[in-house]
Amino acid sequence: MRLNRFWAVALWTLFAVGTLVNVPATAANKDKQAAKTTNKVVVKTSTKTAKKPKTVRTTVTRSTEPVIPARPSLATALGLRGQHDELSLKSSVAMVVNQDTKEVYFEKNPSVSLPIASITKLMTAMVVLDSKLPLDETLVINADDVYIYRTSRLAGGTVLTREEALLLALMSSENRAAYTLGRNYPGGIPAFVDAMNRKAKELGMEHSHFADPTGLLSENVASAEDLTRMLNAAYQYKMIREFSTWPDLTMVIAKRPQKFLNTNRLVRSGDMNIGLQKTGFINAAGKCLVMQARVNNTPLLLVFLDSVGTQSRFADAVRVRDWYERMPSGAQPIRRLM
Repeated sequence: MRLNRFWAVALWTLFAVGTLVNVPATAANKDKQAAKTTNKVVVKTSTKTAKKPKTVRTTVTRSTEPVIPARPSLATALGLRGQHDELSLKSSVAMVVNQDTKEVYFEKNPSVSLPIASITKLMTAMVVLDSKLPLDETLVINADDVYIYRTSRLAGGTVLTREEALLLALMSSENRAAYTLGRNYPGGIPAFVDAMNRKAKELGMEHSHFADPTGLLSENVASAEDLTRMLNAAYQYKMIREFSTWPDLTMVIAKRPQKFLNTNRLVRSGDMNIGLQKTGFINAAGKCLVMQARVNNTPLLLVFLDSVGTQSRFADAVRVRDWYERMPSGAQPIRRLM
């Protein structure tokens, strides 16, 4: 019995000592946790009314992720963003041209050369079709394509025809598809880019330059006036018209997964009678859109560059449509493209 009492007292003593030792450590841990989420603001008061300072505790929530602001577009750097116009467009650059007569009915900063992002792919498509290379020839997404464009739905080793690559480049703005089209051009990418710039000169695009087939490089630049010329030229190619306004999203090509056919064609043909449309975006370009559409039975070439938000470029197209529909007959154009 005495032995049992002895062990009971010994165990109780050890427990009490352990508790006393852990109290400071536990308190220290609580203080550290509190320091991460709270700031203490000491408010001094008069010694006549209070002997102790009053402590106010405020909780501050801090994100663990570093905040990296997006680089401004070139138009923003040039002071073009936010400029007011009579249509209250959200795009820094805009142009409305009668496709048949080349009469300009609206323009906003039309001569400034800016990055055009994936609108570049219209020029890519024209150069591919001008080459007369067989559209049923099979192309392979190789290691070079994968290395240059890390993000893509086309995995390395994917086999597709030139026609399929062209469809994906125009409809889904697939960069590896566009790049492999240039890589499989006689002479490779350097020769393909040279052909793009030659085509631009032939079209009278005097304020434009192309550096790659995809538009991901900000060196791909053009003015709104030049883009109306490129848009008009691209419209003459039946395949470009069909691929850029593909109506049936349930269709698959060559048994390829449906995910390859996702399109950003947000302005539907039911809203506007669209003959051709291409969008683009990189930080340097902002949100861009070019479109051939028929309004009041008149074919128009529409250009919108450096729009503020994802939907605002399409909203600008609707604003232009509504404005043109209300335009009185006999309204005089601003000028005519030469």
